Amino acid sequence: MPFAKLGLSTPLVQAITELGYNTPTPIQEQAIPAILSGNDLIATAQTGTGKTAAFVLPLLERFSTAGTLRGKRIRALILVPTRELAVQVEASVAQYAKHTRLTSMAMYGGVDTEAQKERLIAGVDILVATPGRLLDLAHQRALHFDELKVLVLDEADRMVDMGFGDDIKKIIDRLPETRQNLLFSATITDDVRALAYDFSDSKMTDLADEINISPNVRAAANIKQWLITVDKDTKSALLSHLINEQAWDQALIFTEKKHNAAKLVAQLEKRGIKADSIHGGRSQAMREMILAQFKTGELKYLVATGVAARGLDIGELSRVVNYDLPFQPEEYIHRIGRTGRAGASGEAISLVDISDFKNLCAIERRLKNTIERKEIADFPVRKAVPASNLNYVKNSNR
Repeated sequence: MPFAKLGLSTPLVQAITELGYNTPTPIQEQAIPAILSGNDLIATAQTGTGKTAAFVLPLLERFSTAGTLRGKRIRALILVPTRELAVQVEASVAQYAKHTRLTSMAMYGGVDTEAQKERLIAGVDILVATPGRLLDLAHQRALHFDELKVLVLDEADRMVDMGFGDDIKKIIDRLPETRQNLLFSATITDDVRALAYDFSDSKMTDLADEINISPNVRAAANIKQWLITVDKDTKSALLSHLINEQAWDQALIFTEKKHNAAKLVAQLEKRGIKADSIHGGRSQAMREMILAQFKTGELKYLVATGVAARGLDIGELSRVVNYDLPFQPEEYIHRIGRTGRAGASGEAISLVDISDFKNLCAIERRLKNTIERKEIADFPVRKAVPASNLNYVKNSNR
């Protein structure tokens, strides 16, 4: 089905075509008509399924014939969990809107507020924002919500995990009661449903349309996955060994916590390996500079928390490393999907210690296959990781 048959006008179809998109993805095919109908929507879809276009395109279509926007007003608010994702989503909005007169803006912390305040004076059709900075500028009366028509909560599960629930409720209290509510999430947990329930007085979970695009349980075939079992106290030494012995050209290395990211950078540098990190504790300017260095190849080894890496668009990336195995299988799939894009080959390596066994079993059960294990002779394991068990129940007492 072509995009034009989904109810999109010529300027939007032209922009999509110029970007090389000819056929809508499943989430786009289902979500665009649902959003254009004006209904509330709860959609489950992984990053990489085209979900941004699924909600941005119908918003642009809806506002294409709207009248003049008053100063400091917005028509749609898209809430996202991280600065990087705000930048990425707004860039997509601008690309899709290039043949229209509609405007967009990314609002996030870590940068000076004055430029953002000035940009809001003329009004913005679609605002992409992180919760903290939005509340800050709302308190300063830099923007008003009385003309808002649509609220979008993107990556709702990540928002909950990052503790934004209270901020989101504060934002919702400021919004018009009559509006369209759209919630997109990789997973729909009880906490996400509770958040959706608070979205509006009509109780979104009772009346909303629901779309569930099942993610691929297997990673792309062109991504070679393997793991090495290791003792926790030798992880950094093993990583250094792999970088040097296998002459890795580049690697995006994931840790779970920001202090682990900074610590690992220091450990690598002690062994003569130049690396840097991005995490929530670094300024936006610093994060952008480091990411730019990584994209150009000036920086070969980037350590990032899973949270900070949300929204990163790195392009050709030969390798990702799970220095810390993620707690959720969906996060594992999301991480390794950073490599092997556009048909290129990629490699995903995980360093697994005995405390990771339950998480490993959950990931392999989600993949429906075990991950190849390799041994490094110079790093014998004192605390062996048990053999994989696809039937292992993560919450068991074993």
